[in-house]
Amino acid sequence: MASVKSHSKVVSIGRTPLVHPLDPLSPAEVSVAVATVRAAGATPELRDAMRFIEVSLNEPPKDVVALADAYFFPPYQHSVYIPPPPNPLLPPSKAFPPPPSSTHPASTSSSLSPSSLVASPSASSPSPKASVLRLPPREARLVTWNKLTNQTAVWVVELAEVHASLRGGHHRGRVKSSHVMEDVQPPMDAVEYAECEAAVKAHPPFQEAMRRRGVDDMELVMVDAWCVGYFSEADHPSRRLAKPIVFCRCPSDCSLDNGYARPVEGIYVTVDMQTMAIIKCEDQELIPLPPPDPLRNYTPGADRGGVDRSDLKPIKIEQPDGPSFRVAGYAVEWQKWSFRVGFTPKEGLVLHSLAYDDGSSGRRGIAHRLSFCEMVVPYGDPNDPHYRKNAFDAGEDGLGKNAHSLKKGCDCLGLIRYFDAHMSNFIGGVETIENVVCMHEEDHGMLWKHVDWRSGHAEVRRSRRLVLSFVCTVANYEYGFFWYLYQDGKIEAQVKLTGILSVGAVRDGEERKYGTLLAPGLYAPIHQHFFVARMDMAVDCRPGEKSNQVVELNVRMEKEGPHNPHANAFYAEERVLRTEGEGMRDVDPLAARHWLVQNTRAVNRAGRPTAYKLVPGSNCLPFAQPEAKFLRRAAFLKHNLWVTPYHPEERFPGGEFPNQNPRVGEGLPLWVQQNRPIDNADVVLWYVFGLTHVPRLEDWPVMPCEYLGFCLMPHGFFNISPAVDVPPSEPESPAETGASVLVPTNSSGNSCCTRTPDAALPSKL
Repeated sequence: MASVKSHSKVVSIGRTPLVHPLDPLSPAEVSVAVATVRAAGATPELRDAMRFIEVSLNEPPKDVVALADAYFFPPYQHSVYIPPPPNPLLPPSKAFPPPPSSTHPASTSSSLSPSSLVASPSASSPSPKASVLRLPPREARLVTWNKLTNQTAVWVVELAEVHASLRGGHHRGRVKSSHVMEDVQPPMDAVEYAECEAAVKAHPPFQEAMRRRGVDDMELVMVDAWCVGYFSEADHPSRRLAKPIVFCRCPSDCSLDNGYARPVEGIYVTVDMQTMAIIKCEDQELIPLPPPDPLRNYTPGADRGGVDRSDLKPIKIEQPDGPSFRVAGYAVEWQKWSFRVGFTPKEGLVLHSLAYDDGSSGRRGIAHRLSFCEMVVPYGDPNDPHYRKNAFDAGEDGLGKNAHSLKKGCDCLGLIRYFDAHMSNFIGGVETIENVVCMHEEDHGMLWKHVDWRSGHAEVRRSRRLVLSFVCTVANYEYGFFWYLYQDGKIEAQVKLTGILSVGAVRDGEERKYGTLLAPGLYAPIHQHFFVARMDMAVDCRPGEKSNQVVELNVRMEKEGPHNPHANAFYAEERVLRTEGEGMRDVDPLAARHWLVQNTRAVNRAGRPTAYKLVPGSNCLPFAQPEAKFLRRAAFLKHNLWVTPYHPEERFPGGEFPNQNPRVGEGLPLWVQQNRPIDNADVVLWYVFGLTHVPRLEDWPVMPCEYLGFCLMPHGFFNISPAVDVPPSEPESPAETGASVLVPTNSSGNSCCTRTPDAALPSKL
């Protein structure tokens, strides 16, 4: 055990922990957490009936993260560590000791090591009363549902001795807390979906209803279990319910016939997911199945009976000297950026401790935590079953739980670093999704350029960006979630929407006002996709500081008068958002509205606060009436921006359990009623961004990606462009570097990189 002197007091540094406090749970930790909770069951029957919905890291307080980064994990930054205020409830031995002397530099270099914290031989030996600097044990947070009692519980398990086996001990955990959650239903699991499909297909009245539609082979039938939402007391969470939507494949030679091309309507089924009993199965209306669409399949041409284009040449991404990023466990450094990768069952990819190395200014914080924490997909057709389609794909299913392994060369291209995710399955076993997060670099075109017209001298730099992504499948839709980091300090968040439209059946010759006809008997309802990004900001904040504020900027036209003699004047008007009530805002592209998160104590060389700005992309609000039933659970969609002070329990905008939630306005709308101050605080931004999808024929049979997102850009954070030091690209050997080369000339003698004279252009294409 090492020791250092601080303020005439010896501080001993404990053993370096095996994992960082923010690292996702390892398979061993997941297994120990599950075993600990299962062992806490009162009877064998209750233990056997436990189902494990989520097992994830119980993220530590921010001061613990700061302590870990200051002393145990490079880059070491002792002088920026600010200990938390004394806790009167803790004895002195449990309080964090003061940091070492400020003679230790706040260096961003990884050359410092734990040995640099060891006192010199001449230093006094630690006394028996010396403080010992240790990190608290890691913890797991579990959400369980009991199939016997229909109870949902939240557990916290201390994992103090999980890694003890490495030192000859045993894996062991301790239940730190447990709470039964009243009147909630946790997210559904894929195992339940499969059991629901089997139960419905085995139900004789359902089989008879399918025979009325000419279907005898139940192997062709697809049953997608949808959560019921909450429309009336019949949907109360005292029962775990689903209302499936049914489709039917066609007999086909295709290896994967697109069953979503034949929706089955008129049969309404309700399933008790606790017992898998069919509560209701009513064949209310005989709507014919759409005829087989010859254009319904999307597999390769030879398989689907089509022809694939043959003139596409391969593109190879080569980095002969390797990637520009460095990875140590879940810690990443790239082009002055540093951060840690996390992953949760509900959110998927999480970015922690995002910072930028600004030379002599050191490592400057930007955000504590960035994630996509919820999404809602409401449909605009008032007819059954479509009005019930308002999926909360994070809160009802889990974006991380539905993520899948990414395929090299297809999902990601280039020199790739993958991260795996370890989770519990429904019955408590450990499952690993390999290659669930992809990280790679992309060329992104021109970064900046200028040509001096007098001398002809040109300076140009190419842009490189770091990409982190994961993709999840929720029934028919796919969602790709991307974070991009740029060399100019910009952060971009993007969602790519693809997959298969959720369609309905119509009678021959029938028109639907609320959708688009795709093929005979087949239409796609209009709908919206809303996403919520949760951004726990820390712009230029040292650990422990709470010195951010949010400022809204609107561009205004100057009024007529002597100050505007040429009628051309306009300016940016600033307004500080001081309370949660003022922090509920909407986008306004006509005013070029955006928001600054600025530090109230740090200024740039112009004397202005250092800041990052949130720049909205394309966006919308719900087209539903205010009394729409789905807005009971999704009232956070009523504004594009919410700003709250950080609270560790406020993690999801509609509350943690939106499935069958009977409470109105839970989550953000309830929290902001406190109207807490957000000026000079530890602020969290909740940005709600959406897409209104009017389906096109070109979206069928599989939808090309739609792109949606926003940016966080430095706004006075730097004194000059941080991209001015990006070196020029000067390849010496294209064959070795993979640099650009000219395409060989064609038969007319013109290179494709040479401008063709206008006279040689054809008059018609």
